[in-house]
Amino acid sequence: MRYPFASQQVETAYDLPDSVAREGLLLLREMIFDMAKARPEIGQIEETLRWGQPAYLTPQTKSGTTVRLGVPKSARFALFVHCQSRVIPDYLEAYPMWDRVDGTRAVLFDHATEIEPLRHGWLLEQALTYRLRKKTAAKK
Repeated sequence: MRYPFASQQVETAYDLPDSVAREGLLLLREMIFDMAKARPEIGQIEETLRWGQPAYLTPQTKSGTTVRLGVPKSARFALFVHCQSRVIPDYLEAYPMWDRVDGTRAVLFDHATEIEPLRHGWLLEQALTYRLRKKTAAKK
């Protein structure tokens, strides 16, 4: 594992009976940390639990909206963002008809092979820089 877990509680949240969901969630987790490493303005990622699910925040820079990874009722695993943000609507404008979504709050997956680094990397970048982009848009 390239990125150690922030706590035993977070690591335990990934101990799922469904190995396919675990594999997909761990891949998304790695993409989150890779994105923060590639984009210094995101700053250090804080890994914690929200509603018993792994959550990723940008407390140092406050650049993004919270990203959560978990298991919804309607798919094997999902990437969640704040439902009142524009992250999912913007994603659907950029990549229409590519993924199953749950309203404005999640992209749903049934297998890790559905994760596409370019497309879902873009989504994670949008989430982790959400507040930076809002500030830039407000200045225009």
